[in-house]
Amino acid sequence: MKKLVVSIAAGAGVLLAAASLSLAGSKRTWTAALTAGQESPNQVVKTPAAHGQFKATLSGNTLKWTLTFAKLSGPATAAHIHMAARGKSGGVVVPLCGPCTGGQTGSTAVSRSVIAAFNKHELYVNVDTAKNPDGEIRGQIAAG
Repeated sequence: MKKLVVSIAAGAGVLLAAASLSLAGSKRTWTAALTAGQESPNQVVKTPAAHGQFKATLSGNTLKWTLTFAKLSGPATAAHIHMAARGKSGGVVVPLCGPCTGGQTGSTAVSRSVIAAFNKHELYVNVDTAKNPDGEIRGQIAAG
């Protein structure tokens, strides 16, 4: 009976290790639709027509992303990924660009805490302008 228990435990350990490796190598897609209405705190200069799209793939700890936007109050001075729940403000965890242009792409390594936040939907992207330095458009990142 002891040999059977040891064999089952060893087999379970191998399965868990294999599952862990496959998750580490898996590729996930993330998106966010950015609008002025989602920005928190509210903009200094209202830009209701401003909008954007963030698309990314996360493979291991490498994030490859594309950011597009239009109808901002002026040139985009910066864009970041922040850590906070929908409707809350949070600190920058991944700088994307600055200054930014529509159709910007990039790739960066992210930490385990950022990966965990992706999985909990606790990240958002926002784009800053001179008139709205704390963010003009924002979108919560979700699997997609």
